[in-house]
Amino acid sequence: MSIVRYDPFRDLRTLQEEVNRLFSTNLTGGFGEEGIGRGAWNPSVDIYENKDQIVLEAELPGMTREDFDLAIENNVITLRGERRFEKKDETDNYHRVERSYGSFTRSFTLPQTVSGEGATADYRNGVLRVTLPKREETKARRIEISGEGASAPAKTIEAKASNAADEKSKAAGGR
Repeated sequence: MSIVRYDPFRDLRTLQEEVNRLFSTNLTGGFGEEGIGRGAWNPSVDIYENKDQIVLEAELPGMTREDFDLAIENNVITLRGERRFEKKDETDNYHRVERSYGSFTRSFTLPQTVSGEGATADYRNGVLRVTLPKREETKARRIEISGEGASAPAKTIEAKASNAADEKSKAAGGR
Protein backbone atom coordinates (compact mmCIF):
# COMPACT_ATOMS: atom_id res chain seq x y z
CA MET A 1 0.00 0.00 0.00
CA SER A 2 1.40 3.37 -1.01
CA ILE A 3 0.91 6.62 0.82
CA VAL A 4 -0.97 9.25 -1.16
CA ARG A 5 -0.70 12.88 -0.19
CA TYR A 6 -4.10 14.46 0.48
CA ASP A 7 -5.06 17.28 -1.87
CA PRO A 8 -8.19 19.10 -0.65
CA PHE A 9 -8.73 20.76 -4.06
CA ARG A 10 -8.39 17.62 -6.24
CA ASP A 11 -12.14 17.01 -6.42
CA LEU A 12 -12.79 20.67 -7.21
CA ARG A 13 -10.23 20.62 -10.06
CA THR A 14 -11.75 17.42 -11.42
CA LEU A 15 -15.21 19.00 -11.40
CA GLN A 16 -13.87 22.12 -13.16
CA GLU A 17 -12.20 19.99 -15.85
CA GLU A 18 -15.43 18.09 -16.46
CA VAL A 19 -17.46 21.31 -16.77
CA ASN A 20 -14.86 22.79 -19.13
CA ARG A 21 -14.94 19.63 -21.25
CA LEU A 22 -18.73 19.72 -21.36
CA PHE A 23 -18.87 23.32 -22.60
CA SER A 24 -15.93 23.04 -24.99
CA THR A 25 -17.44 20.21 -27.03
CA ASN A 26 -19.88 20.85 -29.85
CA LEU A 27 -23.33 19.97 -28.57
CA THR A 28 -24.78 19.36 -32.03
CA GLY A 29 -22.45 16.42 -32.63
CA GLY A 30 -24.10 14.48 -29.82
CA PHE A 31 -27.62 15.04 -31.13
CA GLY A 32 -27.11 14.23 -34.79
CA GLU A 33 -27.62 16.46 -37.78
CA GLU A 34 -31.15 17.45 -36.78
CA GLY A 35 -30.21 17.87 -33.11
CA ILE A 36 -31.70 20.07 -30.45
CA GLY A 37 -28.43 21.98 -30.23
CA ARG A 38 -29.42 23.97 -33.31
CA GLY A 39 -31.71 26.20 -31.25
CA ALA A 40 -28.84 28.19 -29.75
CA TRP A 41 -27.93 31.16 -31.93
CA ASN A 42 -25.39 33.92 -31.48
CA PRO A 43 -24.69 36.51 -34.14
CA SER A 44 -21.17 36.54 -35.59
CA VAL A 45 -19.14 39.55 -34.47
CA ASP A 46 -15.95 41.16 -35.83
CA ILE A 47 -14.03 43.65 -33.68
CA TYR A 48 -11.18 45.68 -35.10
CA GLU A 49 -9.35 48.89 -34.30
CA ASN A 50 -7.61 51.72 -36.08
CA LYS A 51 -5.77 54.75 -34.73
CA ASP A 52 -8.93 56.66 -33.78
CA GLN A 53 -11.56 54.07 -32.85
CA ILE A 54 -12.59 50.50 -32.17
CA VAL A 55 -15.31 49.11 -34.43
CA LEU A 56 -17.67 46.22 -33.65
CA GLU A 57 -19.64 44.69 -36.53
CA ALA A 58 -22.38 42.13 -35.83
CA GLU A 59 -24.28 40.14 -38.43
CA LEU A 60 -28.02 40.24 -37.70
CA PRO A 61 -29.64 38.94 -40.90
CA GLY A 62 -33.39 39.04 -41.23
CA MET A 63 -33.82 41.23 -38.15
CA THR A 64 -35.28 44.70 -37.82
CA ARG A 65 -33.96 47.48 -35.60
CA GLU A 66 -36.69 46.70 -33.04
CA ASP A 67 -35.50 43.07 -32.62
CA PHE A 68 -32.30 43.91 -30.70
CA ASP A 69 -30.92 46.29 -28.08
CA LEU A 70 -27.43 47.72 -27.56
CA ALA A 71 -26.13 49.10 -24.24
CA ILE A 72 -22.83 50.17 -22.66
CA GLU A 73 -22.60 49.86 -18.89
CA ASN A 74 -19.54 49.61 -16.61
CA ASN A 75 -17.19 49.46 -19.61
CA VAL A 76 -19.07 46.45 -21.09
CA ILE A 77 -20.95 46.66 -24.39
CA THR A 78 -23.92 44.28 -24.57
CA LEU A 79 -25.95 43.30 -27.60
CA ARG A 80 -29.14 41.34 -26.91
CA GLY A 81 -32.18 40.46 -28.89
CA GLU A 82 -34.25 37.72 -30.45
CA ARG A 83 -34.59 36.34 -33.94
CA ARG A 84 -38.09 34.90 -34.28
CA PHE A 85 -39.30 32.15 -36.59
CA GLU A 86 -42.20 33.49 -38.57
CA LYS A 87 -44.28 31.23 -40.76
CA LYS A 88 -45.35 32.98 -43.92
CA ASP A 89 -48.60 31.08 -44.13
CA GLU A 90 -50.32 28.62 -41.79
CA THR A 91 -50.67 26.17 -44.67
CA ASP A 92 -46.88 26.03 -45.16
CA ASN A 93 -45.46 22.67 -44.18
CA TYR A 94 -41.73 22.97 -43.59
CA HIS A 95 -39.63 19.89 -44.39
CA ARG A 96 -36.41 21.35 -43.06
CA VAL A 97 -35.47 24.42 -41.01
CA GLU A 98 -31.71 25.02 -40.95
CA ARG A 99 -31.55 28.62 -39.86
CA SER A 100 -31.24 29.15 -36.10
CA TYR A 101 -33.68 31.25 -34.13
CA GLY A 102 -34.01 32.36 -30.55
CA SER A 103 -32.76 34.86 -27.98
CA PHE A 104 -29.14 35.90 -27.80
CA THR A 105 -26.83 38.01 -25.66
CA ARG A 106 -23.28 39.01 -26.58
CA SER A 107 -21.14 41.04 -24.16
CA PHE A 108 -17.65 42.42 -24.65
CA THR A 109 -15.43 44.21 -22.14
CA LEU A 110 -14.08 47.44 -23.56
CA PRO A 111 -10.41 48.35 -23.08
CA GLN A 112 -9.58 51.40 -20.98
CA THR A 113 -8.44 53.22 -24.14
CA VAL A 114 -12.04 53.44 -25.39
CA SER A 115 -14.66 55.95 -24.39
CA GLY A 116 -18.32 54.92 -24.26
CA GLU A 117 -19.18 58.59 -24.72
CA GLY A 118 -19.62 59.45 -28.37
CA ALA A 119 -20.30 55.87 -29.45
CA THR A 120 -22.37 55.56 -32.62
CA ALA A 121 -24.29 52.64 -34.09
CA ASP A 122 -25.58 52.10 -37.61
CA TYR A 123 -27.71 49.18 -38.85
CA ARG A 124 -27.79 48.53 -42.60
CA ASN A 125 -28.29 45.43 -44.74
CA GLY A 126 -28.35 43.11 -41.73
CA VAL A 127 -25.07 44.37 -40.26
CA LEU A 128 -24.85 46.42 -37.05
CA ARG A 129 -21.74 48.63 -36.96
CA VAL A 130 -20.81 50.19 -33.61
CA THR A 131 -18.01 52.78 -33.57
CA LEU A 132 -16.34 53.53 -30.24
CA PRO A 133 -13.90 56.47 -30.24
CA LYS A 134 -10.59 56.18 -28.41
CA ARG A 135 -9.82 58.57 -25.60
CA GLU A 136 -7.72 61.56 -26.67
CA GLU A 137 -4.92 60.78 -24.19
CA THR A 138 -4.38 57.31 -25.69
CA LYS A 139 -4.09 58.34 -29.35
CA ALA A 140 -0.67 58.39 -30.99
CA ARG A 141 0.77 61.86 -31.56
CA ARG A 142 3.91 63.47 -32.94
CA ILE A 143 6.32 65.39 -30.73
CA GLU A 144 8.80 67.85 -32.19
CA ILE A 145 12.31 67.86 -30.73
CA SER A 146 14.38 71.00 -30.95
CA GLY A 147 18.01 71.28 -29.91
CA GLU A 148 21.01 73.52 -29.71
CA GLY A 149 22.87 72.14 -32.71
CA ALA A 150 22.52 74.51 -35.67
CA SER A 151 23.54 71.83 -38.14
CA ALA A 152 20.68 69.51 -37.20
CA PRO A 153 17.14 70.62 -38.03
CA ALA A 154 14.33 70.03 -35.57
CA LYS A 155 13.33 66.33 -35.42
CA THR A 156 9.89 64.89 -35.11
CA ILE A 157 9.30 61.58 -33.40
CA GLU A 158 6.14 59.57 -33.18
CA ALA A 159 4.84 58.79 -29.70
CA LYS A 160 2.47 55.89 -29.23
CA ALA A 161 0.15 55.31 -26.32
CA SER A 162 0.92 52.22 -24.23
CA ASN A 163 -0.67 50.33 -21.40
CA ALA A 164 0.25 51.21 -17.84
CA ALA A 165 0.91 47.51 -17.24
CA ASP A 166 3.48 47.47 -20.08
CA GLU A 167 5.24 50.49 -18.59
CA LYS A 168 5.32 48.91 -15.13
CA SER A 169 6.81 45.68 -16.47
CA LYS A 170 9.48 47.60 -18.40
CA ALA A 171 10.32 49.67 -15.32
CA ALA A 172 10.56 46.48 -13.24
CA GLY A 173 13.06 45.02 -15.69
CA GLY A 174 10.56 42.78 -17.46
CA ARG A 175 10.96 41.77 -21.09
